[in-house]
Amino acid sequence: MTNEELQNRPIGIFDSGVGGLTVVAEIFKLLPGENIVYFGDVGRTPYGGRSKDIITQFTRQDISFLLEHRVKFIIAACNSASAVALETVQKEFDIGMLGVIEPGARAALNYTKNNRIGIIGTIATIGSDSYVRAIHTHNNKVKVFSLACPLFVPLVEEGYIEKEATYLIANDYLKTLKDVDIDTLVLGCTHYPLLKNVLKEVMGPKVRLVDSAEETACEIAAVLSVRNLIRPAGGDVTHKFYVSDVPDKFTQVAQQFLGRSIGNLTRVDITRY
Repeated sequence: MTNEELQNRPIGIFDSGVGGLTVVAEIFKLLPGENIVYFGDVGRTPYGGRSKDIITQFTRQDISFLLEHRVKFIIAACNSASAVALETVQKEFDIGMLGVIEPGARAALNYTKNNRIGIIGTIATIGSDSYVRAIHTHNNKVKVFSLACPLFVPLVEEGYIEKEATYLIANDYLKTLKDVDIDTLVLGCTHYPLLKNVLKEVMGPKVRLVDSAEETACEIAAVLSVRNLIRPAGGDVTHKFYVSDVPDKFTQVAQQFLGRSIGNLTRVDITRY
């Protein structure tokens, strides 16, 4: 197979729902020539409250589906899958993979000045301690403060982006992180970038927010560049979106995440994989 043929293969991206579309949106900006195949497991979302074995099983199925589309690289745009399952499953498949934990952890270390970093995410992501381990692998003197914020995902998906209730909940959740003087906050869930304005206001101007979706897109660009796999911009691109169920508001929520409509949406039976 020629290098051009490899370049033309799509990037495969999966998430437990729609949150991974924030990664897609960043790739649209950074790598406009890339074809994308996205799978959102909305029929089984969220992964965040499930056991390690179930998250690992779901992750294998998601990857197997994407491989049918002859993707050149896979992004686990799900913090729960990245935290709990990716290290295990990437040994089982012969394809490059990237999660959202390492890019976010490295960015936080680059940004912090006082070595006090906060992490917010789902119960599974926070419970896995994956961000803590990733940060301490590079610098074990950094103090990391982790906090599960399970209500943030439904608030985003219901469109409660800047409602008064969202500010009240964010203030209630984040007061403990404000008390410990962090200067960097990792948004450890791909839904959370949509709450940036709320989180900035609650945390104040002295706290730098780390958008794991943005950092992941930067890292995939670097990885594909090193492997000479970037598809040049300028030609036609094809983006395909698949889901395991089609909730009533999916298209509306997806447009909110991407800033554009997604066109055709195909439902697949992910349990076949």
